[in-house]
Amino acid sequence: VSPAAERLRYILGEDDEPPNPTLFTEMDTLQHDGEEMEWKESARWIKFEEKVEEGGERWSKPHVSTLSLHSLFELRTCLQTGTVLLDLDGYSLPQIIDDVIEKQIEDGLLKPELREKISYVLLRKHRHQTKKPIHRSLADIGKSVSSNTTRSPVRSPATGAAFHRSTEDLRMRQSASYGRLRHAQSRSMNDISDTPSTDQLKNKFIKKIPKDAEASNVLVGEVEFLEKPFVAFVRLLQATMLGGVTEVPVPTRFLFILLGPAGKAKSYNEIGRAIATLMVDDLFSDVAYKARDREDLIAGIDEFLDEVIVLPPGEWDPNIRIEPPKKVPSADKRKSVFSLNEVGQMNGTAGGAGAGGGGGGSDDGEMPEVHEIGEELAWTGRFCGGLYLDIKRKLPWFPSDFYEGFHIQSISAILFIYLGCITNAITFGGLLGDATDNYQGVMESFLGTAMAGSMFCLFAPLIILSSTGPILIFEKLLFDFSKGNGIDYMEFRLWIGLHSALQCLILVATDASFIIKYITRFTEEGFSTLISFIFIYDAIKKMIGAFKYYPINSDFKPDYVTMYKCECIAPDPGEYISFSA
Repeated sequence: VSPAAERLRYILGEDDEPPNPTLFTEMDTLQHDGEEMEWKESARWIKFEEKVEEGGERWSKPHVSTLSLHSLFELRTCLQTGTVLLDLDGYSLPQIIDDVIEKQIEDGLLKPELREKISYVLLRKHRHQTKKPIHRSLADIGKSVSSNTTRSPVRSPATGAAFHRSTEDLRMRQSASYGRLRHAQSRSMNDISDTPSTDQLKNKFIKKIPKDAEASNVLVGEVEFLEKPFVAFVRLLQATMLGGVTEVPVPTRFLFILLGPAGKAKSYNEIGRAIATLMVDDLFSDVAYKARDREDLIAGIDEFLDEVIVLPPGEWDPNIRIEPPKKVPSADKRKSVFSLNEVGQMNGTAGGAGAGGGGGGSDDGEMPEVHEIGEELAWTGRFCGGLYLDIKRKLPWFPSDFYEGFHIQSISAILFIYLGCITNAITFGGLLGDATDNYQGVMESFLGTAMAGSMFCLFAPLIILSSTGPILIFEKLLFDFSKGNGIDYMEFRLWIGLHSALQCLILVATDASFIIKYITRFTEEGFSTLISFIFIYDAIKKMIGAFKYYPINSDFKPDYVTMYKCECIAPDPGEYISFSA
């Protein structure tokens, strides 16, 4: 057992506690435009990462975060050397920032003269994806000019410089942190609001976030006045609304700040992505909520590193975004390893070779899966074994397939399936009528689709049934064969249907559907090519046949168009025959 795993066992070993809230993580980067600065949202996480695409106009699709191993080690170093405040009683962002700066000064990590500069940077306004660009509007410029005029009366340069020095000395001598905070807040021109803005309240992204979710904000950037990085990890005692810091009105529980010297913006961004990815990891988020000190957080990173998979740099493209899996693996198996009741090795090797005797031991969470796999293997190959397993899997969901159809959200699916069935029935019904001299037309196609579909949906709802291209070709060839050999088409079609039904029953009873794995893409494309050629042949045949019924008048002379005439002539009375008798 590694020391990190042993430490996490005692942190996460209590299973009776309620689950932690879902974390929404947002990363903001510091943007410079001359003397103006602001925090711009660059990425967000719920479970997977979404980036602001180049140009800043739209979000990317959710994708799996790909991190560099170096950024994880740098993050580990930041947490070892930076400030870690756990269960901080914070009620506003200025107060939280002031406490963090005070702690940095006490620990000798920050020079006191940099207090106001750090506060000024961290209290810049936050621009989210729906906000205006960094260039201020005329109203903002007028507001800043009026506030500067009110705050700074006109005076001579010498008097102003002396006044500025005395003001700075007085400010440095203030002992109350709230006074310094109020000064920084006034210099920020009220960029940080205490209440959510209109854009936050109208943001539709809030619908994708669970109601009890909490936020973790990551702030990274570079500034000119720092000689070494300013790092802080804060966990609040209670989740608190920090106004315009977060894209959506979600209370913030965690705050990670990384400000460093200029020239390493890419490295800072990667460290920010690393901590953001860790915060949405199920295991590390539990560690972050339950950590007692700095070492617990580092142990969580070490355990994350134990499970990281490294890809060689020359064998894949880092710009490729990995799509989220269709089924996300459950984190319960990872967390169960750290349960105090768990007996076995750590790091995913529980019940392995160390259990002795060629070991096949497993934890309780895996036993039902083993039983289910064994039962499937036992029934596979038996008479009607596949049918039994299908019914067993389907039975628990059978009632819900019907009563959920009356839900208001099912209307769109019902209309889609109805239109999908009726359009195919009309289209292929008309084609079948032409191919079979109306022995099978639109009405027969409607009736067959309704009857077969009703029976089929009793066993497999939400499946669209209708005629297809291969059926149309088969019916056409069958009709031509019956007509050419003097066989009654409808009677012949009945016996073919009974024979097909018998074949289906035999295939189901013998579980012969496994042979589908031997059918390759070549077979499918071969059938598709055959059907395509048949349709192309019929189209050309009909086009050529149209000239037989409507031939081209080769003797037509355009010069005689005006000489042609058409008139009605009364019939000759002698041609009439009297039928008086």
